[in-house]
Amino acid sequence: MSKAYVVAEINITNPKGYAEYRPLSTASVAQYDGQFLVRGGARVQKEGGDDEHHEGWRTVIAEFPSLAQAQRWYDSVEYSKAREVRLANSIGRLFIVEGVASVA
Repeated sequence: MSKAYVVAEINITNPKGYAEYRPLSTASVAQYDGQFLVRGGARVQKEGGDDEHHEGWRTVIAEFPSLAQAQRWYDSVEYSKAREVRLANSIGRLFIVEGVASVA
């Protein structure tokens, strides 16, 4: 079974309101057996930068045991509360991608 990755690029438009998102998302990711691999940190834009996507954006990558589990997390009641906060206080995009199955 392949792991899955939630990838988000976020531009926070209201830092004060967005502060509520982090504890909600952290708890929900853990509840659905996910873990954060990247959460902010330095970002060096090499290609595709424009007025909307640039170094000021946060990049977040969370790993889940499977695509189905990542989708359960995204659709969960727990994450829906966090998602409402994120959408009200930022702009961005989020997608789920299935990883490559490891070869033994």
